[in-house]
Amino acid sequence: MPRHRIGFWYRLAAVLAKPPLVILFKRDWRGMENIPAHGGFITAINHNSYLDPLAYAHFQYNTGRVPRFLAKSALFKVPVIGRMFHGLQLIPVYRESTDAANAFRAAVSAIDKGECVAFYPEGTLTRDPDQWPMRAKTGAARVALLTKAPVIPVAQWGANAVLPPYAGAKRLRLFPRKTFKVVAGPPVDLSAYYGQEPTAEVLRAATDTIMAAVTELLADVRQEPVPAGRAEQSKGGAAEGLGSADRTDHEADGTGREVGRTKHEADRTDRGSGRTEHENEGNAT
Repeated sequence: MPRHRIGFWYRLAAVLAKPPLVILFKRDWRGMENIPAHGGFITAINHNSYLDPLAYAHFQYNTGRVPRFLAKSALFKVPVIGRMFHGLQLIPVYRESTDAANAFRAAVSAIDKGECVAFYPEGTLTRDPDQWPMRAKTGAARVALLTKAPVIPVAQWGANAVLPPYAGAKRLRLFPRKTFKVVAGPPVDLSAYYGQEPTAEVLRAATDTIMAAVTELLADVRQEPVPAGRAEQSKGGAAEGLGSADRTDHEADGTGREVGRTKHEADRTDRGSGRTEHENEGNAT
């Protein structure tokens, strides 16, 4: 399969965004060789700044492959931004709507076509006080187990120094010049879960396997050890006060059933189509 053609809107975005990115920020990029040159794949990325998608898209664009992010559906209605989102083929995630399952189907379809879908499995910016990944949603694992596409773990660090989590534009810190660090690791081995019934336990185990790889990369990027208990916390639940970042096994089981269906069945609207954004994909930015 030939390397995918980068469309007009991504090239336009690159023309507009790359000059200020190159001028304002230093780059520390590693692991580009782990981004597949051919075929569909998933990237699973930690999330600690609203600038993360821009920083990551810059990294992956330079590999010759472009990511399709998931974004809140309301953003598609914003003039200019919405038109660009459609042009970039971002995948809308709907909140409390009968269209909620469409994001799952769109992600599966994109991977089947040989594209990349970028997930922020935590579902939102991290609320961890030290900005380590929170307990993740199971959306990326569900898509991965259905498609058997490679899952590339990615760690980002540095955009949060420019715009900290949940900070407004007034807290933008452009100077002194910051470094955007991005590292992509080798594919996560999920073969142990292939062929298993996609129960809540299987989906949680696969998700934890993905996030363990992301967290390990982040520790290397930050040049800090993972705090004691962090691995156990990511598997057992997020820290107190993390609110909607967590979800129950019952919710995971309800959404996980979709993984066990065939691709033809996944294209049909089912009883789960009314799921909320967090129950369905948990990765819109």
